[in-house]
Amino acid sequence: MTVTKDVDGADGGERPDTGGARCRIDVDADGAYSWRVVAQNGRVVAVSARPYGEYGHCRSAFETLCRDRAELAGAVQHTAGGNGWMWLLRDAAGGVVAVSARPYERHSTCRAAWQRFRALLTDMVEVTGSCP
Repeated sequence: MTVTKDVDGADGGERPDTGGARCRIDVDADGAYSWRVVAQNGRVVAVSARPYGEYGHCRSAFETLCRDRAELAGAVQHTAGGNGWMWLLRDAAGGVVAVSARPYERHSTCRAAWQRFRALLTDMVEVTGSCP
């Protein structure tokens, strides 16, 4: 079972417009937290690359991702099974911090999705409380 917290402003009020995208933090049955970004159409576009032991660490990781987005290196690569493409973002230390939520059939489609996600991070950086 996964529990999800929806996103609103940090004070419970309205949040600035980010094109309808939201960050959500989930906790799994083992108590691990992870974030995901959901587009306006309801499709999950990105997920955290690793689980976090505490809610605060997960939220902080997403906020750091938004803040440091310009320094993150990105790549498009084959999926582990080799039957599609996925994108990922790495931090300065080389650790993977975000990955595409699904595989893509075409390299060009995956690359376009990666570029859209990076643009979305630019919009989300101005949002206080972009994750619950």
